Amino acid sequence: MDKERKYIIQFVVLLIGIIYAFRLLNLQVFDETYAKKAEDNIIHREIEYPYRGLIFDRNNKLLVYNQPEYDLLIIPQQAKSTRVEEFCTLFSITKEEFEKKYLEAKKYSPVKPSIFIKQLSDIDFALVQDKLIDFPGFFVKARSTRAYKYSTLANALGYVSEITREKLATDTSGYYKQGDYVGQSGVELYYEQYLRGKRGVKYKVKNVKGEDKGSFKNGQYDTLAVSGQNLISTIDIDLQLYGDKLMEGKSGSIVAIEPSTGEIICFVSSPSYDPGILTGKNFGKNFERVAKDSLDPLFNRPLMAQYRPGSIFKVIQAMVGLSLKSISPDTRIQCNRSLIGCHGAHSFEDLTGAITHSCNPYFYNVMRRTVLKGVSDNNFEDSRIGLAIWKEKVESFGLGAPLGIDLPNEKSGLVPGVEYYDKAYRGRPWKFSNIYSIAIGEGENLVVPIQMANVASIIANRGYYITPHVIKSIGENGEPLEKYEEKHYTGIDPENFEIAVEAMKRVVESGTGRRAWIPGVEVCGKTGTVQNNTSPDHSVFIAFAPKENPKIAVSVYVEDAGQGGRAAASIASLIIEKYLYGSTRRPYIENYALKGDFLY
Repeated sequence: MDKERKYIIQFVVLLIGIIYAFRLLNLQVFDETYAKKAEDNIIHREIEYPYRGLIFDRNNKLLVYNQPEYDLLIIPQQAKSTRVEEFCTLFSITKEEFEKKYLEAKKYSPVKPSIFIKQLSDIDFALVQDKLIDFPGFFVKARSTRAYKYSTLANALGYVSEITREKLATDTSGYYKQGDYVGQSGVELYYEQYLRGKRGVKYKVKNVKGEDKGSFKNGQYDTLAVSGQNLISTIDIDLQLYGDKLMEGKSGSIVAIEPSTGEIICFVSSPSYDPGILTGKNFGKNFERVAKDSLDPLFNRPLMAQYRPGSIFKVIQAMVGLSLKSISPDTRIQCNRSLIGCHGAHSFEDLTGAITHSCNPYFYNVMRRTVLKGVSDNNFEDSRIGLAIWKEKVESFGLGAPLGIDLPNEKSGLVPGVEYYDKAYRGRPWKFSNIYSIAIGEGENLVVPIQMANVASIIANRGYYITPHVIKSIGENGEPLEKYEEKHYTGIDPENFEIAVEAMKRVVESGTGRRAWIPGVEVCGKTGTVQNNTSPDHSVFIAFAPKENPKIAVSVYVEDAGQGGRAAASIASLIIEKYLYGSTRRPYIENYALKGDFLY
């Protein structure tokens, strides 16, 4: 019995020995888990952030570039012996701020690096660079921030900032991580996928003290950061700066387009802000200040402000009337001011004269003949049929829906139709006599400044437009963007537009837009005085020049400035003159525009 027990004990001991031996062999030879953990303690994965693409104007003048900035990172376990008071003095923070940041970093990880102070400028970094050696556990990581050559175009270019948690949660690309910078508005947002580039990774070997011992396996697993693609914009920066100057102290917008290409050459939203203030470590403080500004400089007026079109709508009304055979070029209509108010000394104009003198009763009758075609004996039903046809024609001018410009937050404006009035009248019947104010660009009509610059382009092109855009090409090859080459036609006979062109020429030469007259240039324009319930009317003007082979089309809105023939016409003509000649030949008009006394 004792001998059997002895054999059993020996067998158990041997079995245990075999199990331990196998386990040790597995851990040391086959299982890489612990080797990987050990390796992780000495190999650090460092993200290499790419430079964002640069942005240039149409003449290759640099608009947006990158400048270095630095994040100060901490590894809490290695920073235990930091002399806190000296550190706080060096980086201009309080002891309480230091302790709060340290605890946050330690909570994240005692042994992994995390950001302690964000966005040190290159000047800040130069001041502390040589002293960082005195603070173990702290090191600097370089990245870049946006910088701007000119203090303009903030609403078009947009800004870049750290990605929000909300945006990160909805990101479907899988590209972004917490702490990444991303375009938040304007071109920076719309072209983010081209501008952002591609992150790189470097694996560094570090000892237990955190000292850099070089690349892991000679950089075998490293990947290089790829810079974002450069953008060539359509903007003429010299014209843009001049537009800014003309709109100083005013609220409104200037949009200028090259009609043959749809390229936006000037994009002024006023008031605006210096894009340079929304960069670096003061971004949060500056953004809050700009966002709370009562003048609303973040509001992108060329794309987001919705106004009644006013009398500039009469040109569209004329083209629709001709297209639907409601009138002919020779149609004369009495200026019956008992129907609707009017102004100026005219009485019995043909179509060209009606546009030239902006005759309200004329276009009241054009709209009436367009809507009431006698298709139905019922006046209410006839109005519904006619309005639906009218709306379709008006929308062919790029109204009532976003044009598709390559910037976010474009508003649609409004072309009221049958459904709109059914809803507005809550099912009660309505007819032409209820809606006639839309005949002269008032009432429920709403347009956006970019749309009216586009309308000027349509007339300049005699019936078509190319979708307005602010980016000309992407990347080294500089190929034009195909979607901004398609022509969109109104379906209205080009010969009809010749009537509008001639009438708009007369507006400037002898009508309501005489301040837009430029010696040696045939400017074609139309004034608008847009009703405003609480303040003086808005001053509006659209124009293009020259009459033949037009080079520029423009819309100008100056809020609370009164008649369109004053503020808006003056500014529009100066923009045209500057673009065609490089300077103004009419200093008296420039002085008038800069002074800004338009109501007297």
